[in-house]
Amino acid sequence: MDYSKPTTNDTETVLQAENLDVFYGDFKAVRGVSLNIPKNKVTAFIGPSGCGKSTILRCFNRLNDLIPIFHLDGKIYYQNKNLYDPDVDPVEVRRRIGMVFQKPNPFPKSIYENIAYGVRVNGLAKTKEQMDEVVERSLRQAVLWDEVKDKLGQSGFALSGGQQQRLCIARTVAVNPDVVLMDEPCASLDPISTLSIEDLIHELKENYTIIIVTHNMQQASRVADMTAFYNAKAIEGGKRFGYLVEFNDTQSIFQNPQEESTQQYVSGRFG
Repeated sequence: MDYSKPTTNDTETVLQAENLDVFYGDFKAVRGVSLNIPKNKVTAFIGPSGCGKSTILRCFNRLNDLIPIFHLDGKIYYQNKNLYDPDVDPVEVRRRIGMVFQKPNPFPKSIYENIAYGVRVNGLAKTKEQMDEVVERSLRQAVLWDEVKDKLGQSGFALSGGQQQRLCIARTVAVNPDVVLMDEPCASLDPISTLSIEDLIHELKENYTIIIVTHNMQQASRVADMTAFYNAKAIEGGKRFGYLVEFNDTQSIFQNPQEESTQQYVSGRFG
């Protein structure tokens, strides 16, 4: 069996990685990753630190391009186009494939302008009325509207940590992406805020394809339809490279994994 391919049937693939090798300088940090990301599903990346989860996530919207010594071998297809072809605009890639980071990072602007800024830059609203509609819709999608509708002029920094993260999610969906990448979005949040973000993820997958990196096994089992388990292998010189071990529906990964290392990780025996 090819564990790099999901076993769900009749599911459209949004992103397809083929034989990805990620280099930092001469060092091959991640090796041979191939997987298909299904549309309108939540896919979780799990595995120990240093196994390449976040590195692969950032390959999907070319954020690693900002690292001078990064380069990639292999291909990532999105809408039948290799994202790393020379004629592909990375800025447009990042509009269509948005990112929510580990720590909430509101802009130093009002709640309203946190949403409006990207919409304005991308020319997605031509009038004040249209902008107001986008801001409200985005905040509603992030289940934040009722909490902030009377203080849209206040700073985004005035919100709680969980509210700030939902504001960042609203800012991401405001520019109409197809895919939302989330790099440990609950790592800095309390348990109550974490559950609110998880509930939000369930709602968002109706309209978006979501990929989430998480170290929390319970979170992966709660929110993900598909789960990819990555591991790391030590090599000479004390370095380690990451690789994809197994990719399948989440229930199979947690209850009937095909690889011994997956079983050991999800049962808490290492990691």
